[in-house]
Amino acid sequence: QVQLVESGGGLVQTGGSLRLSCAASGSTFSTYPMGWFRQASGTDREFVAAISTSGRNAGFADYVKGRFTIFRDNAKNTVYLEMNSLKPEDTAVYYCAARDEASNSYYISAISYDHWGQGAQVTVSS
Repeated sequence: QVQLVESGGGLVQTGGSLRLSCAASGSTFSTYPMGWFRQASGTDREFVAAISTSGRNAGFADYVKGRFTIFRDNAKNTVYLEMNSLKPEDTAVYYCAARDEASNSYYISAISYDHWGQGAQVTVSS
């Protein structure tokens, strides 16, 4: 069974940086397109960033462009979300997700993903 475990969340000040990690079980991680989503309290889950199987293609939500970076290390079965210039509105639970089918595309819709991590809390103080 595929398992995804997020880590690296916590409390930071406005303007600070934080790196989230998502470690995947199994040897098939290198075939999974991956994504990051977030869900603030009382809101729907929203897209943050996504990356293709190879890591050569990636996309970002408008509200994180220029501030967040997604990258992956397939040898470590890990995908990362580097968050810079954090704002209070970035406060949310962040989830990583994996899609079973290998692809040179990235996916921005939550329905495209087959596996989800448990979430990591990110809180940005004003």
